[in-house]
Amino acid sequence: MNIGEVAELSQVNSKMIRRYEEQGIIPKAGRSLSGYRQYTQKDVHVLRFVKRSRELGFSMKDVKQLVSLWRNKNRPSSQVKSIASKHIEELERKLQEIQSMLSTLKYLTNNCHGDQRPDCPILEGLEFNKSKELHL
Repeated sequence: MNIGEVAELSQVNSKMIRRYEEQGIIPKAGRSLSGYRQYTQKDVHVLRFVKRSRELGFSMKDVKQLVSLWRNKNRPSSQVKSIASKHIEELERKLQEIQSMLSTLKYLTNNCHGDQRPDCPILEGLEFNKSKELHL
């Protein structure tokens, strides 16, 4: 299969397929006599795995490790769980940060009259980093 066919079947664009090859996440494709990349159904399967991993927010480093573990049928599942657990912790940390930002913005927005007056708590909050002073 050529890169266009693999891209369509895996739902991963050709630019990303090349990038995954460069990073060693998928093996370098074979080449036809005319120099075009040639892929297999196995490559499509790996690309789908990578795509799903990325959709779940795993870093490229983690994806590379997960692909390696996925291919190794003798892997200890503890290694896979460790990667996933660390990712959960990171997502939870990011979620807390987003919730804090959302809370601060809601507070600032609720306190802005949104009329013709020039005073604006939103701009003041941004200028003075009042989000840390609001104790929300």
